[in-house]
Amino acid sequence: MANALGHFKTITKHRHAVIKHCFKAGIGFQGLRHDLSKYSPVEFINGAKYYSDGKRSPNEAERLEKGYSLAWLHHKGRNKHHFEYWQDYNPKIKKNAPIKMPVNYLVEMFCDRVAASKIYQKENYTDAHPYEYFKKGMAATYMHEETAKKLEELLIMLRDEGEDKTFDYIKNVLLKQNDY
Repeated sequence: MANALGHFKTITKHRHAVIKHCFKAGIGFQGLRHDLSKYSPVEFINGAKYYSDGKRSPNEAERLEKGYSLAWLHHKGRNKHHFEYWQDYNPKIKKNAPIKMPVNYLVEMFCDRVAASKIYQKENYTDAHPYEYFKKGMAATYMHEETAKKLEELLIMLRDEGEDKTFDYIKNVLLKQNDY
């Protein structure tokens, strides 16, 4: 029961942080729908089972035990702010390939990454953390080239110029272009 409560608190705190960022970025109503699938039985039950005081994703622990994460497979297939959602079979190369994300989902992904860094880093958070996490990981390898480039630009802007300037740019420039 303690794991279920801890997991609930962590995902809700994260979701509320994303919502706040989405409103700052100009996609508030989209933010209200952010990660609702985490409360579905397949995601919530596995999340609670593998919960570890909010120090790491329960999906990682589930992967270590099973070799895959059923919760993650469910989640990425229902949430368009994950670049993994934007993969499809490409008949030209005869394999799955990344697709360029629509700008509103790219922005939600940015908000999600910033909020996750704040939740996991707590008082140690700096505006450099989301960029450092991006560079440390393999996400750019699996993203559409233009999506990875624009996300990196936003994370560098956050790191170098701060949250206010970055959200202002997203809301008043990027979203108005409706492309990147």
